[in-house]
Amino acid sequence: MKTDLSKYLEEWYKDISTKNIYPGPVLTISRELGCPAKKLACLLTEELNKRKRKHGKEHDWHWISKEILSESAKELNVDCNQIEHIFEYKKRSVLEDLLMAQSKEYYKSDFKIRTTISKVIRGFANNGNAIIVGRGGVAITHDIPKSLHIMLEAPLEWRAARTAAKHDMPIEKARSYAIKIDKKRAQFRDYFHGKGTDYTRFDIKFNCMTLDIQEITNIIIAALETRKFI
Repeated sequence: MKTDLSKYLEEWYKDISTKNIYPGPVLTISRELGCPAKKLACLLTEELNKRKRKHGKEHDWHWISKEILSESAKELNVDCNQIEHIFEYKKRSVLEDLLMAQSKEYYKSDFKIRTTISKVIRGFANNGNAIIVGRGGVAITHDIPKSLHIMLEAPLEWRAARTAAKHDMPIEKARSYAIKIDKKRAQFRDYFHGKGTDYTRFDIKFNCMTLDIQEITNIIIAALETRKFI
């Protein structure tokens, strides 16, 4: 069954499509914990802009992650710390919700926050030449014709080893942490278009244990060229 937010966004997408008939291109990158999504986004941006300048085209490519939090807070007219629990895949407690609700001027429900996140991401996507890292981007932009959706994955033990080294934690803890965050990220994507739908499918999946970011970048650029997005 689709969520209320899903129904709302469907109507909103219909409305925005009349304002921007050919939005994009947009590339979304989702990942399992331990896969180098931000490094990939950075290299992709650099390579795509080199190519763009070579062909004399305007409008640089840019990758977006933290900006989604700041722009969503700005749209809601609140501080970032009042909505960052959503980006950390957390829920407010009943007590926190009640206390915040006392100040109606600044209180924003989780539903309202997620709706705003969707609008902000959609805005970046509509402007084109955008690489969106995480944040449910695949579910929010799936209907844009000029969109490509990437998933970075790798064996759990490989990812746990990288996570343990990065955060200086025991491998057992890193393994549990990876499983927990992967589940929360999947739930975050599901929220925007309903669990079990086809809207969170990806166009290409990459095994980060066997492919480095330069190889992945080359394949993605070739896919963008093949689909005439660049």
